[in-house]
Amino acid sequence: MTQSFRLAAGGIVDRSRRFAFEFDGTHYEGHPGDTLASALLANGVHFVARSFKYHRPRGIHGAGSEEPNALVQLSRGARTEPNVRATTAELFDGLVAASQNRWPSLAVDVGALNGALSRFLPAGFYYKTFMWPPTPKAWLRYEHFVRAAAGMGRAASESDPDRYEHHHAHCDVLVIGGGPAGLAAARAAAAKGARVVVCDEGPWWGGSLLGDDATIDGGRAAEWIAAVVQWLAAQPDVTLLARSTAFGCYDGNLVGLLERVTDHLPAPPAHLPRQRLWKIRAHAIVLASGAHERSIAYANNDLPGTLLAGAAATYVKRYGVRPGTRAVVFTNNDSAYATALALRAADVAIAAIVDARPESQLIGTLPQRARALGLPIVAESAITGAHGGKRVEAVDIAPLAGGAARRLDCDLVCVSGGWNPAVQLFSQARGTLRYDDALAAFVPESSRLPIQPVGAANGRFGLAAALSDGHAEGGAAAGGTAAAESVIAAPRTDAQRTGTLRVLWSVPARNRGDKRFVDLQDDVTAADIALAAREGYTSVEHLKRYTTLGMGPDQGKTSNMVGLALLAELTGRSIPDVGTTTFRPPYTPVTLGAFPGRECGAHVEPTRYSAMHDWHLEHGARFVNAGLWKRPHSYPRPGESPEDAANREAKNVRTNVGVVDVSTLGKIELQGKDAAEFLNRVYINRWDTLAVGRCRYGVMLREDGIVLDDGTTSRLAATHYLMTTTTANAVAVMQHLERLLQVDWPDLEVRVASVTEQWAAAAVSGPRARDVLVRLVDIDVSNAAFPFLAVAECQVRAAAGAIPARLFRMSYSGELAYEIHVPADSGRAMWDAVIAAGEPFGLMPYGTEAMSTLRIEKGHVVIGPEADGRTTADDLGIAKLVSPAKWCIGKPLLDRPALKTADRWQLVGLTAQDGAPMPRAAKVVADPDRALPNPMQGHVTSWCWSPNRDAWIALALVANGRARHGETLWAVSPLANARVRVKVGPPCFIDPDGERLRA
Repeated sequence: MTQSFRLAAGGIVDRSRRFAFEFDGTHYEGHPGDTLASALLANGVHFVARSFKYHRPRGIHGAGSEEPNALVQLSRGARTEPNVRATTAELFDGLVAASQNRWPSLAVDVGALNGALSRFLPAGFYYKTFMWPPTPKAWLRYEHFVRAAAGMGRAASESDPDRYEHHHAHCDVLVIGGGPAGLAAARAAAAKGARVVVCDEGPWWGGSLLGDDATIDGGRAAEWIAAVVQWLAAQPDVTLLARSTAFGCYDGNLVGLLERVTDHLPAPPAHLPRQRLWKIRAHAIVLASGAHERSIAYANNDLPGTLLAGAAATYVKRYGVRPGTRAVVFTNNDSAYATALALRAADVAIAAIVDARPESQLIGTLPQRARALGLPIVAESAITGAHGGKRVEAVDIAPLAGGAARRLDCDLVCVSGGWNPAVQLFSQARGTLRYDDALAAFVPESSRLPIQPVGAANGRFGLAAALSDGHAEGGAAAGGTAAAESVIAAPRTDAQRTGTLRVLWSVPARNRGDKRFVDLQDDVTAADIALAAREGYTSVEHLKRYTTLGMGPDQGKTSNMVGLALLAELTGRSIPDVGTTTFRPPYTPVTLGAFPGRECGAHVEPTRYSAMHDWHLEHGARFVNAGLWKRPHSYPRPGESPEDAANREAKNVRTNVGVVDVSTLGKIELQGKDAAEFLNRVYINRWDTLAVGRCRYGVMLREDGIVLDDGTTSRLAATHYLMTTTTANAVAVMQHLERLLQVDWPDLEVRVASVTEQWAAAAVSGPRARDVLVRLVDIDVSNAAFPFLAVAECQVRAAAGAIPARLFRMSYSGELAYEIHVPADSGRAMWDAVIAAGEPFGLMPYGTEAMSTLRIEKGHVVIGPEADGRTTADDLGIAKLVSPAKWCIGKPLLDRPALKTADRWQLVGLTAQDGAPMPRAAKVVADPDRALPNPMQGHVTSWCWSPNRDAWIALALVANGRARHGETLWAVSPLANARVRVKVGPPCFIDPDGERLRA
């Protein structure tokens, strides 16, 4: 298709080259330098989207990141991206885009029926509509349809093929914005020798000056821009970052920037990332982020062909595009006259400039130029409504004081209701705002951080003011004061006379059914604001959430000020009294992949496998991640689910014998004459009394008395101990021990070494475990010779010969059990020997799921679910381990009053009643039907089906739990809509006296 609306000259596009692109299956052409929006307008395409709620036709409205309408699905396959603003998507050859939020097509959208039902879909309708019948099942049915209607585009369903990088930088001055104020500030700061970083969200430097015919220092603005950028690029301490959006200001003058390195290319080259996340620490920030134009709400102000006046001028001047053939310009300030003049120069007929101000106030330079050219100006009037279907065709204008309306034919409406300084980043930096009556906008007031807005971002509109402000504050940020004489002179331009603004937020609709849109993105109307005010949502934060005002990807850049002003009028308050909503990062949407950067997938830390991993694979194990380790979850047989396999394995351990790979447990050797003393200080129980050849269960505390880790430690010799830790906590415990020895107690003669990977280990558990060991090892394993918690060295009888081993008699399952540790390179041979020795006794391998079932049945706690960073030894029922004869880390703070109150949550066991399954992650309450708020009595920490108790059981932390054995409570999960009666009892469900493990 030919670019019938492309001007023959002007703008920054390269007309010597053509880019082919596709939108909704139709092929078009554009030029390098275009955005998708400008290329579509050049081809006469205005209707590009459907609105969120009513699915009304929508067209391109802005020219930058403020765009509320033209959100498209960009690219296909793994690189597809939803909700991309067509106004910021740079055109490249082969670009493919599609409209969103329509079915089956943009032209014919079934969702447009919502418009006919709009009286039933006002603000907050979903809070009122889906209330009957008042049952959770009814909501689950509604939810399906609500979720189907939510959102606009579709996220990629394939893995992201692109790379992202992070970069850290420090500078003296960070200039955010590369327009006239930003460039003047950067030049002034760099001239004083400061390290300067300048960023701008666009690909070109110059901002509002791009394509403008203004003069600076006696020459064309384009020449001044080129000279300043060339000079800055030549400075060794200046970094220029185009296509880089400052999306957030954080503590310590940390600013997040997203650099779109290759988004303007069909695909990133192999040596480049798609995007780069910059984390910049700046001594001072100069905020030259400009301003956002706002609209005026009138009937049907959302029709395609309705543009912000500044955006229309941008398409003409920057991209060389005529956005229409006959225009009506509606304004309450002087800036829209520049649009009228630019349109007239581009051979667009001006049907009228409708100005809300009286004739006496049209004294500015631009209105005078428009009058001199004979452009029709209709003063003290407004557009009362627009007409058309998928494109504006006419508007009605009438005097603001009242009177008959007249209709003007047009295919373009340019609206300007004033400008709002872009204060989002300033507010994120905890800057305060004040309302400026002359601008009818909030402007920066003060900040505790060294961030200084300049130019339009500071409420100083006009080129002369922007250049002067930027130059002064840029020099001041580099050192000295704003009045300090800079090394180079401030840029000069002729100031223009401007008239005052007439505040006008909306124009009353003449027909009751007409909609006046405030937020084009989320279909929020003036009537929605009024409804929210009538229903008591008079806080701006409540208004925002009730109506969704400013909650779309544009974050209300063009709509929030109008909405807040209407709320002020409706509630009889001043705009400063109403205030603003909280500005939160990001300023514009950030690709999720940029945040992790390269921290995704497998990295330097290797995936760890035990020596028996290949055997597990060969025998059908299902694996789970345990820290960095791969551990067998279960060994399903053909036709058996992993859950059924785990239940079979757990049952077999209780009745016969099983073997589990425990190589992943952390293993730390301690040697030295002070090893026992060191352990005494680290653990709550004593270790100097432990005999050689014995092991003991121990618990470590944090300094605040909360449980850190648990495990067993064995005394191999007088000054030689072996400590075991939980798999996930092995690194943390090792770091803890090393810090203590290096920082706190360097005088202790102790050496610690992690030997986790040096040993392979298997635990043989079950009533027939001793029978297996008799056939497996060369020592006497009778109860008399090798009692519970004994340790000895032995030889394992393997097919290839004897393997030296350490044998431990300890039990995690609660059954008679032995752990065998051998050098890692002998792990497979040892495992094969165990399997062979156990075959006559029904030995089965079991995985982590069966192991978890067994430990829940026995009431053993683990770090994470039970020891969750808030529990003490007493909460877990192991306070008797705390030795009164010695000091240890955390012991002094165990006596804090809050840790000894009667309502502390304590470990208990729960048994589900009535055969109902235990809800996942359930909370414990006394009465599930009690009116909210229903106080929690505790929560379930671990749960399982117990094949040995034939019941659902759980461990839980319950308030004053040990005193409530025998009581009936409820385990509830509101999210899962599940609840079950549970009986409270001791945490140990199997062999509470420990007879089995000592057999």
